[in-house]
Amino acid sequence: MDDRVNLGEPLDAYIDQLVDSGRFDSPTDVLREGVRLVLERETWQSYVDDRVAAGIAAEDADDVVDGEALFDELLAKYVAPTKPA
Repeated sequence: MDDRVNLGEPLDAYIDQLVDSGRFDSPTDVLREGVRLVLERETWQSYVDDRVAAGIAAEDADDVVDGEALFDELLAKYVAPTKPA
């Protein structure tokens, strides 16, 4: 990887501000944190995409539960009926 990175003035200025404030020790630390956050976001997005695909596949296979019926069942099971005053 090329060690020289040209991010443009606004981002360079912001990186300098972060380093000058003491939040980061060096511009490299700022970029490392940024790449780590991108990796975290991409990993999460991949997980969400996989879960959505699994949900769509389950629905296509008619392997789903009626949400309203399940909610009604849970209400009846876990919510105590109110007593008249």
